[in-house]
Amino acid sequence: MSAEKLERQTRSYLSDNVPQIQEHGGHFEIEDVDEATGEVTVAIGGACSGCGIAPMTMKAIKQRLAEELDEVSEVTVRRAGGPRAAVMPSKTDEMEDMDEYEDYSPPF
Repeated sequence: MSAEKLERQTRSYLSDNVPQIQEHGGHFEIEDVDEATGEVTVAIGGACSGCGIAPMTMKAIKQRLAEELDEVSEVTVRRAGGPRAAVMPSKTDEMEDMDEYEDYSPPF
């Protein structure tokens, strides 16, 4: 499969299955795809940057994208940089390690 097709499938999956990102003022970017290994890197930003459930959203994307798309072997999800960078990176870093997020399964 070509990198372009893998990127399209990833973008389509996220748009269709994680609409909350865009509905709540966030965005996602497909930063990298490696068609040879099936590795995909996704960044989320905008309103997601300071959102309290962003770590759960990131965890769900990482797990479910690899489960749903056979061509994807590994997913890296991170916060977007640049002008769309996290507005509260220290808080969201702390949230990623909170026990409350360990077993949470978002409804998407």
